[in-house]
Amino acid sequence: MTVAERHKLLVVDDELFNRDLLARRLERAGYAVETAAGAAEAMRMIEAGAYELVLLDNMMPEVSGLDMLRLLRATRAASELPVIMVTALNESERVVEALGLGANDYVTKPIDFPVALARIKTQLDRRQADHKLRQSEERYSLAARGSNDGLWDWDVRAGSVFYSPRWKEMLGCADLEVSDSPDEWLSRLHPEDRQGLLEQLASHRSPGGPGDFVHEHRMMHRDGSYRWMLSRAVVQRNPDGTAIRMTGSVTDITRTKAFDVLTGLPNRALFQETVARQFRQWQQGESPGFAVLFIGLDRFKVVNESLGHLAGDRLLVEVGRRLRASVRARGLRNDDFVARLGGDEFAVLVAHGAPGSMAAQVAARLVEILREPVRLEGREVLTGASIGIVESSPGYAGSAEMLRDADTAMSRAKALGKGRAVLFEPAMRQMAVERMQLESDLKRAVERGEFRLFYQPKVDMTTLRLVGFEALIRWEHPELGLLAPDRFITLAEETGMIVALGEWVLREACAKTKEWQDLYPLQPPLEISVNLSVHQLRQLDLPGQVGRAINDSGIAASTLQLEITESVLIQDFDDAGQVCGGLKKLGVGLKIDDFGTGYSSLNYLTRLPFDWLKIDRSFVNEMCAADGQATEVVRTIVELAKNLGMQVVAEGVETAEQMERLKAMGCSFGQGFYFSRPVPAEEAGVLVHQQAEAGRISGLRWLVPNGTADSAPPTDPVRSPR
Repeated sequence: MTVAERHKLLVVDDELFNRDLLARRLERAGYAVETAAGAAEAMRMIEAGAYELVLLDNMMPEVSGLDMLRLLRATRAASELPVIMVTALNESERVVEALGLGANDYVTKPIDFPVALARIKTQLDRRQADHKLRQSEERYSLAARGSNDGLWDWDVRAGSVFYSPRWKEMLGCADLEVSDSPDEWLSRLHPEDRQGLLEQLASHRSPGGPGDFVHEHRMMHRDGSYRWMLSRAVVQRNPDGTAIRMTGSVTDITRTKAFDVLTGLPNRALFQETVARQFRQWQQGESPGFAVLFIGLDRFKVVNESLGHLAGDRLLVEVGRRLRASVRARGLRNDDFVARLGGDEFAVLVAHGAPGSMAAQVAARLVEILREPVRLEGREVLTGASIGIVESSPGYAGSAEMLRDADTAMSRAKALGKGRAVLFEPAMRQMAVERMQLESDLKRAVERGEFRLFYQPKVDMTTLRLVGFEALIRWEHPELGLLAPDRFITLAEETGMIVALGEWVLREACAKTKEWQDLYPLQPPLEISVNLSVHQLRQLDLPGQVGRAINDSGIAASTLQLEITESVLIQDFDDAGQVCGGLKKLGVGLKIDDFGTGYSSLNYLTRLPFDWLKIDRSFVNEMCAADGQATEVVRTIVELAKNLGMQVVAEGVETAEQMERLKAMGCSFGQGFYFSRPVPAEEAGVLVHQQAEAGRISGLRWLVPNGTADSAPPTDPVRSPR
């Protein structure tokens, strides 16, 4: 034993010979020994020094060994400072009394030194082990407090659980409010999580079950809300594999489970739980009425696909910031908060009385705030939002129904033109069911061949010659009949079917036009116009798709015109320019559709290779108005096209007066109900035949389906959207 390892002992005996003899023998055994002649001296030395064991003579004058032991144990525990009593052989009663007072062991006189040394070593080893255990417990306690976790220890055989103060505190409970019953844990579980946790506990407690227990679940806080908890434990088993103890910890993971990582807002799960709690309180008369605002961004997909996902993420963060700032600026209560439900959808809980007026005001404000541009990737991006509003009312059985209807109202807001707030009405529910059914039918429509192309003639108004057609899609629904595009195009865009649908239109139109060109070789050849959606234009392989359609059909590329709305060009100018350049190399014509209705810019007119401008029907319809503004707009567009070396065509021509005014301005080409409504391929073929035979369309007026002429278009014509 080295000097550094020598244990320090104190020998207390009133007889000098006895204590010196014992001290010398212990020193030869490697111990550091000090001596005291009585209890008073020994107590002073113990207070001043750090002794690891005391050998205390039982028979001393003035203060006996037993009395000193009483004094010592008042301040020093047996595990802290072991005491071995030195007694005579006939002092068995005193030995028993000493052990009762806290003595750790005893030796008898005359001392058998090998036995004494063994007992001293045993007590020193036990003291050292106790010291290490206390250190370990202290470190564990400090670590537990530092980690902010709650601890639990389940004695399976006794059916009791120790819950640490922190465990109780995490659930808002005071220490004495929680018993040692397992039900204190299990009764607080969320109903949806209870069965899963019970099954996993049973699995771990079964003989031979897993050793490490890990489970995430929700527990009810004292305030009625639920907190996400992560419970971890190890299972102790007896030799036959039966679980006898589970010891573990619980960590509050609500922040990671209930909050959106990107925006820091509450997520869908937390929002649903909050609305459910608000609903229960409202039903019980504990809170006033409330409303839910369901918010869907209108152009997020465009931003995400054109500028990339990082830009999309920054947009979502900015939207979350604006929503949160707006709600706080309105001075709403703490119960009102914003959540991100996922993707481009957000929600606001407005927990105030008279929800109709308050919710409408909040929603209107949010629509305006989200309409303001966001700067992304060095450019200003215009977005917007559609908001569905639903109010608490006795007609609801639960909060889930409210969220469903708020979502339905938001979809209705989008269908009505986006950028607005709509209050839910019961009739919308049936509309939503019908829309869902239509979406399901749409997915099978392509496989069943239910789509048809209709063709609207494009006419040279100076000669009344048929020069081509615009291909327009229709859906021949087996139950609903012939559906115009406004019934299904938005669905096709949302489900991602629009690209495949657009390619089918392109290939079908090219094939049918080539058939007419071969049957009726007009000069110049018959042209066909096909609309491109924004989703098609974002495909860098679009020139390849168009090239394959041209090659497979055999149509001359110069007789194919592709129409692109100017709003698409504004949204994705760079990508549109790349794709348009590739299309132009094929030799096809490019036409700007609905010109003048968006953010018309000379920038893309001069930088992109367009051949045609198409005047929107809204301007043509207003040409005969008294103020004459629409006429001047059309005149300006025609002049602009001429100056840029572009052809111009007007859509929506419905009267002879409109046709004559357009011709006078120098607009030679037109299409509209004055000439013909969109017709099926069979009737379009009749028109081509008439052109080949007579040199112009039969008659100068409205063409009814049988090919005969009428004096004017219908009094209430239904326009044919693309």
